Amino acid sequence: MTKSLLCGLLAVPLLALIACGPADDDRKAARQPGEETTESTAPQQPVDEQPAPGAQYAAEAPAGRLPEGVRPTSYRLDLLLDPRRDDFSGSVEIDIQLDKAADHLWLHGKNLDISEATATLADGRTVDAEYLEVLDSGVSRVGFAEQLPAGEFTLRFEYSAAYDRNLAGLFKVEEQGDAYALAKSESIQARKYLPGFDEPGLKAPFDISLTVPEGYAAISNGREISREPAGDGLEKVTFATTRPTPTYLLSLSVGPFDVVERPAIPANEYRKEPIPLRGFARRGRGGDLDYILDITPRMVQIYEEELQRPYPFEKLDIVAAPQWPSGATELSAAITYREQRILVEGDKPAPGARLALLGVHAHEIGHMWFGNLVTPPWWDDLWLKEGFATWGTPLVLTIMEPDGGHDLNAAASAISAMQLDSLASTRAIREPIEDNHDIRNAYDAITYRKSLGVINMVDRYFGAGTFRPALGRYIETFADGVAASPDFYRVIGEETGTPELTETFRSFVEQKGVPLLEMAVNCDEGGAASIEVSQSRYKPLGSPIADVDKKWSIPFCFSSDSGVQQCQILTQPRQAIEVSGGECPQWLLPNAQGSGYYRWSLQEAQWAPLLERFAMFEPTEKLSIIDSAFADFEAGRLPAATLVEVIQKSARAEKRQVIQAPLEYLEKYRRNYVSEKAQPAFLAFAQSLYGPVLKETADSDDSDDSEQQLLHSELLSFMALTAGDPDARKQLAEKAAAFTGFERKRDAEALDSDLYEAALTVAVQDTDGFLPHLIAMRGDLDDPRFDNASANAIGSTDNPDQLETIRKLALGEDMGSREAFGLIQHALAEPATREQNWQWLQREFPAVLEKIPGQWRRQTPAFARNFCDGDRLEEVQALFRQHGKLAPGYQRSLAQTEEQIQLCMALKEKGEGLVAALP
Repeated sequence: MTKSLLCGLLAVPLLALIACGPADDDRKAARQPGEETTESTAPQQPVDEQPAPGAQYAAEAPAGRLPEGVRPTSYRLDLLLDPRRDDFSGSVEIDIQLDKAADHLWLHGKNLDISEATATLADGRTVDAEYLEVLDSGVSRVGFAEQLPAGEFTLRFEYSAAYDRNLAGLFKVEEQGDAYALAKSESIQARKYLPGFDEPGLKAPFDISLTVPEGYAAISNGREISREPAGDGLEKVTFATTRPTPTYLLSLSVGPFDVVERPAIPANEYRKEPIPLRGFARRGRGGDLDYILDITPRMVQIYEEELQRPYPFEKLDIVAAPQWPSGATELSAAITYREQRILVEGDKPAPGARLALLGVHAHEIGHMWFGNLVTPPWWDDLWLKEGFATWGTPLVLTIMEPDGGHDLNAAASAISAMQLDSLASTRAIREPIEDNHDIRNAYDAITYRKSLGVINMVDRYFGAGTFRPALGRYIETFADGVAASPDFYRVIGEETGTPELTETFRSFVEQKGVPLLEMAVNCDEGGAASIEVSQSRYKPLGSPIADVDKKWSIPFCFSSDSGVQQCQILTQPRQAIEVSGGECPQWLLPNAQGSGYYRWSLQEAQWAPLLERFAMFEPTEKLSIIDSAFADFEAGRLPAATLVEVIQKSARAEKRQVIQAPLEYLEKYRRNYVSEKAQPAFLAFAQSLYGPVLKETADSDDSDDSEQQLLHSELLSFMALTAGDPDARKQLAEKAAAFTGFERKRDAEALDSDLYEAALTVAVQDTDGFLPHLIAMRGDLDDPRFDNASANAIGSTDNPDQLETIRKLALGEDMGSREAFGLIQHALAEPATREQNWQWLQREFPAVLEKIPGQWRRQTPAFARNFCDGDRLEEVQALFRQHGKLAPGYQRSLAQTEEQIQLCMALKEKGEGLVAALP
């Protein structure tokens, strides 16, 4: 038995007695971020007045990146992980290269009990070290008893810690009587279970050994190479050395998982060795992994073919985590998902669940190259992993399913990013991150969806034959290392010999905002025609945006009735372009193919002929028309009547994505601008417009057309929740009652998961006695999708008499932290009870923050984004002045929430005018 394991076995019971009793747990729960527990040297002095250990070093501690000159070269991690206990213990040895002599270094560690710290020098001498946690973000100082010389040395820690309670770091969950331990490290959570260098660019190989209960599955990044008895019902599992890995991608999972072995993914022209493929799910759910395991080999193959580079790891594990704070995380060779995203009961998932599963899986597999093999050195280049994995998703899925509509889903996703990108408070794709608390704010629609739009625009404009081979060269150049945006630009530019391509990337990646192209058509008496294109930053009504004179290098394509598509790169604030054909165009479409990441504005007279031929355009072009029409309306330019015509024409389109495009806007306008007097007219308009489409898709449940089934579910939900259609509401309430067995025998086939939330919401709002039935049902039905949807539906109650019940549920032990977040979010979105729920949130805000996942606390200002008045805005600001320190990193979300409320108020007159213009 190793010394570290022996220490762990001895330390854990002692820690359980002296550090994890109820009184200590209560103290930890009440502690605010930044506070530390200390031994009091003056008993009469309150603990919170004591200086925290390491406080004297806080001023010099790095708030963001660690200082240069100290690099890990390898880790040896040996942990005792028994999820039946409340804590874990072990040791880590880190080989370090020190460029200059030093008496201390900075690394990361948070809430760790370090029992021993030493440095072993190249000559074999051992030097004592002192470990101090200095910043609440997990920045720690290691001081040495003497100055260490430049060169290599090994830093060793013996330590222990409690399992995290809030799905961060190394956490423990219990499901159906079993306990599981899992590590969620992205972005800066590895420091909660590993003292080390918790930055993406500080990659190093890991040798990992885990001592676990006998018979339990153990999962890590390397393949399992041995399993030996360790006494006391334990066994030691040793894994193969990993490739250089950043800490945020470490995989550690232990529990009584079902293990599903699949045939290895065969070798091919890019890879000589087969890839062992396995799936892991909690006890009893292994069979529900069949669907995702069936599609995995083909996805891997397509990525290898498109990138012309092999899958980079020795094995591939698919892990369905009983609880997980995000949808999925691309842990190298051990991709880990929140189980409701990938578990499928029966032979076929519901269409929406299937589409979500395909999307998340293709995204995470793409990360094996983008992020895992080639890693950004710091979080300001997050787009190089998240953007390219997002772009790769529709690429792979379209090859798998050419008629699956995945290209349209990608176009709609990119367009949706423009709403966030239209705010003054938005961020650039690549923007400096100076503080650890600001890192998670980069995980937003800008990094994912805007990056998708920009990459897709470049790929379409310059051609897959130019761009994709250069992308493969980039991966090859930086394999097992790190690459920042300048590295990417350089390699792509050298490989393509196309400076315009790299300049396009640079202009869109490094400045924020949506380009607006304003079109003026000029025709002389001789028949010659030209368009003058002016570019600026898009700015909606009421916006504080001041930098409207920005310019981009924009791949611009337009079409007209000349029948010729014209393309060129726009680089100037104003450019004149001659129209082919020599005649004045009758109509003009400023985003041919719909792949440009920009909005456009036409002269008023140009809209009518464009809309006359709306049905003739490609679906991606229709999406661009719809988006630019709403944007022009919200900027105060487009007449309400023209926007109404756009909405009407979209409802008669053939493709699901086009029909759905206005629905989110209509929901927003109803919530904010439809008075009680105007409501009958709005509801009549929505019902008359979408009711016929709903009827046309009514038989989709019996068809094999998943797009029609998806459209039917989306429209049925919209008709019930936004259009207030009584028939739709009755239908959904009946489905919910039958599915849950409310006052009847339960029919498990009455409701598919795509309609869970809408049906349960309607039943909660319309059916007496359904809410307590639903709450009881949550404990009886082992369906994670149902758990999420039912929590959201419970939060959507419009009955004030039920509010106390749902609040106790949200903060109680019977509801998970993710589900509690969803319940509260929906409670603040329900107009009938919003005010009462807002007053409650202000009173109970610290308790709410304690309940929800730790990495989501910075997003809590978004709870207030449905407000549209100045009084509530002031209350939101006051709430975070008082409690902001409990939600580190909240500032960006608060700024965006403030601006969205202000924009909502600024659009009030226009919004009410639109409602008045409805036929």
